[in-house]
Amino acid sequence: MFGPALQTVSAHQQDNKQTPNVEKIKIKIAKLGVGEKARATITTKDGSKIKGYVYSAGDEDFIMRDRKTTSSTTIRYADVTNVEGSRGHSVARNVLIIAGIGTAIVLASVYFAIRRNER
Repeated sequence: MFGPALQTVSAHQQDNKQTPNVEKIKIKIAKLGVGEKARATITTKDGSKIKGYVYSAGDEDFIMRDRKTTSSTTIRYADVTNVEGSRGHSVARNVLIIAGIGTAIVLASVYFAIRRNER
């Protein structure tokens, strides 16, 4: 007697759990923006990963485009489990890496120069 009522309640609870996830995914996609600089890796509920950039975003879905092949994939927000933005290396990070390598070369040169003069 209560079976259909309980099924309706449990279905409604699942919808409520899914709505915050969809909203979080929409926010992440909106933060990435649209265009070739909006690179991301999308993981869907079926486990597949889609790499590329966000070509366009709508209310119910968005379009990812592969950078190399320019093929488009339409993805519903409800089908997404994870969004990883990949903006590449920042300029500051590259400068720090180069400065670290330069410092290591200078220190090694000074060490070997001092060692050679001690003989």
